[in-house]
Amino acid sequence: MYRTAALALSAFALATPAMAYQAEIRRDDWGIAHIHGKTDADAVYGMIYAQAEDDFNRIEMNYLTNLGRRAEADGDGAIWADLRQRLWIDPADLQVQYAKSPPWLRALMRGWAAGLNQYLADHPEVHPKVITHFEPWMALSFSEGSIGGDIEAVPLSQLEAFYTGKQIALTANERGLEFKEPLGSNGFAIGPSHSANGHPLLLINPHTSFFFRSELQVESDAGLHAYGAVTWGQFFVYQGFNEAAGWMHTSSTVDNIDEFTEKTFARPGGGFAYHYGKQVLPVSQKPVTIRYRKSDGTMGSRTFTTFATRHGPITRADDTKWVATALMNRPVAALQQSFLRTKVHSIAEFKKVAALAANSSNDTLFADSKGEFALFLPQFMPIRSGRFDYTKPVDGSNPATDWHGFHTLASLPQVVNPANGWVFNVNDGPWWSAGKDSPKQAAYPRYFDSEGRQPRTPHAIAVLSARPTFTLDSLVEAAYDPWMPSFAEMIPGLVAAQTRHPDPARAEAVALLGKWDNRWSLASTETSLAVFWGEALWERGKDKAAAQGISVADWMAKASDEDQIAALDSAMARLKADFGSWQVPWGEINRYQRNDASIVQTFDDTKPSVGVPFASAQWGSLASFGAKRYPGTKRYYGTYGNSFVAAVEFGPRVRARAVTAGGESGDPKSPHFGDQVGRYAAGNLRPVYFWPEDQAGHIVSTKVVKGR
Repeated sequence: MYRTAALALSAFALATPAMAYQAEIRRDDWGIAHIHGKTDADAVYGMIYAQAEDDFNRIEMNYLTNLGRRAEADGDGAIWADLRQRLWIDPADLQVQYAKSPPWLRALMRGWAAGLNQYLADHPEVHPKVITHFEPWMALSFSEGSIGGDIEAVPLSQLEAFYTGKQIALTANERGLEFKEPLGSNGFAIGPSHSANGHPLLLINPHTSFFFRSELQVESDAGLHAYGAVTWGQFFVYQGFNEAAGWMHTSSTVDNIDEFTEKTFARPGGGFAYHYGKQVLPVSQKPVTIRYRKSDGTMGSRTFTTFATRHGPITRADDTKWVATALMNRPVAALQQSFLRTKVHSIAEFKKVAALAANSSNDTLFADSKGEFALFLPQFMPIRSGRFDYTKPVDGSNPATDWHGFHTLASLPQVVNPANGWVFNVNDGPWWSAGKDSPKQAAYPRYFDSEGRQPRTPHAIAVLSARPTFTLDSLVEAAYDPWMPSFAEMIPGLVAAQTRHPDPARAEAVALLGKWDNRWSLASTETSLAVFWGEALWERGKDKAAAQGISVADWMAKASDEDQIAALDSAMARLKADFGSWQVPWGEINRYQRNDASIVQTFDDTKPSVGVPFASAQWGSLASFGAKRYPGTKRYYGTYGNSFVAAVEFGPRVRARAVTAGGESGDPKSPHFGDQVGRYAAGNLRPVYFWPEDQAGHIVSTKVVKGR
């Protein structure tokens, strides 16, 4: 019956006569699209058309991922990721929600689908892997632009174990033992009192996988005028600014995803039930069919009977108990909030949009031309009892562990116009965000911060405290400050270990690090040695840390002399083996390379690449470049970190500078496939062409796209 109702509602909504859409796409000399439409729907139509011109493959893959259809392209290895997605994202349910959406939002979704379908009609040489026709409701599957949605918190190994009955261990990645670039971003907001000309400033510095977002400008005659980073396939500027205000999202440390152990049992007549207080409730069951591409190109399918309780879908087992996962699933409200945010001009307007309470994963730095600046935490925050530790599964049979409504915006930790003149977030708790004007951690439940400080926290405080006022240029300088505080903390311990256990074979190396200023550069041999040592120490400590129940970073901070010295010996040996010496300039190792349009890249030491001076955020570098060796390489190649960087000044007329990793286009034949690499590596942001006078002399192509 539910399926019938879904189809009926969807058919009613989709029966709306096809609208005619028209938009102008102007490309500047960096290949960046500036889109204009009469209505917001026209602008969305042109916006997604322009994105498809730049990289249709990434658009389609994002929707295959979010619709739970990735296996249809990639084969049975993606079945478990698809099943995880489909526990929450049900196409039939999305169609029902689409039909009930506000008319203005449906109009945007129709324009979105029309733009993609028109692009495919205009480009028959483009062959989608799976989705040959986009439906408006599909936009609801991808309503929030983060690098990883909440659903990805569910470990795939344990999902597979539960739904196959196999014993499967958590992977090293799921256990947090792999050395990898931290998820997250940097955001700084500078108030008038700390701005040299009295204009608020905003640093927008997402750390994501490279080429994860498009850079564009979109404008309509209905009040839309936004510029910034757009996650491929979405119709809102995720991190950016308009003519009066800007917003920068950073991955939050709040805990709003919870696990509940359920006391389930088999019912005599079939099916399952579970205890909840004094009640016995049925476990709901739903079949989910996952289609997958076989090795011969034909399609196969697997059908799973999935389970859910009042707390959410069953995602794994904890010993003999089933575990349900509770998280935000509000696609209509999330899509509304994501789009409407791009039109706000003040904190008051931002709060009005935030009242939709459909942002679960992002802290937001905000600044506007009124002189306001602020930090807001995610608005989707369930209220929970302080009696329980929600970082671990809680007893779902006890009603006291339930979510007891939601926090209001006013009850969340936030920083608005602090007297100190600046506020930041680098994926840490808000307790350091504005110096002495920060929220007091003791005043809030512990679930508002599950991680505490990051290695970048002291670095952000240092650069923001270092000068009384900022300009747009000095804000960019702060964003690329080369200090790595983690090494400043760690290296004295290594020096002490060498003093206690002297060895001439490593004396020169330890002395070099001991005199170092802990700052990266292309020519720095110390950076190469320190990074290799830090990685070797991580490798030595990951299993020991797991055995002790602590993080690898905490273990490293207390590593023994033996471990520190052995890690240095290992680092020196690897440098000698791979590069002929333990003294190698960092720029010879740390490289940017993009050889083709593949989403999963293949790297080659024999092909051209560009040295990048900044290092991993693991070591506290604000400018982040997550790089490592790959099969067949000795050099490190980056795939994650600084992806889009913008500095914005909100004066009488907004002005900005920006750079994108590599270039705007995903087509290797395009001149804009790698035309920003030099600026990217140097932290040399280019002027943003926001106003017509900025664009004068820089527009190299103009086209009008029409369709239905």
